Amino acid sequence: MSRPHDMGGRKGYGPVAPEPDGIARPAAPWHRTALALTLAAGGIGAWTIDRSRHVRELLPDYARLSYYEKWLAALADLLVEKGLVTRAELAAGRADPAPLSPRAFTAEKVAPALARGTPYLRPGPAPAFATGDRVQTRSPAENAHMPGGHIRLPGYAAGKTGQVILSHGCHVFPDTNAHGLGEVPEPLYTVAFRSADLWADAESPADEVTLDLWQSYLAPA
Repeated sequence: MSRPHDMGGRKGYGPVAPEPDGIARPAAPWHRTALALTLAAGGIGAWTIDRSRHVRELLPDYARLSYYEKWLAALADLLVEKGLVTRAELAAGRADPAPLSPRAFTAEKVAPALARGTPYLRPGPAPAFATGDRVQTRSPAENAHMPGGHIRLPGYAAGKTGQVILSHGCHVFPDTNAHGLGEVPEPLYTVAFRSADLWADAESPADEVTLDLWQSYLAPA
């Protein structure tokens, strides 16, 4: 994660106001449009979910934008990056005439695609850690393959010690997948940390924080 996106555990952003059932839903009509556009464009298959996350991280005005404004701004950048839309078309608010992509995400494809989901489990190397093992996370929390690249290890957990509580098999590795370097599957674990081990002034020191972390983020503690 880039620094603007890696906000977990930081102070100064005010209280978190969770949804009553824990699910964030589009509130305004244009939120639904933003969600639909993002799903439709993603259905073309021109980029990966990890690439889309990294493009959001790169937004220069990330902190100023609302949730769905981030989605739209990143989508515009992705469409231009992949040559699907030009900056001139965005400025004009309309596309130049062009044939419809054979992979266009038309209405009848939506329900089957959402029901199918997008599995990221892949064949890969055997896990180096077992449930119950003590592990230490990499420090600093930086992409080892691409300077300034995408990573799923949050900064507040870098260089910390925790315990493996689940092993999920091998999954697509976001650090490479976000940058066109291949899926490079790695074992993925859920690691539990004591809140007091993550923050010197933890609000509730006895709380437990769990993170899903790839094998290359970890070393024996």
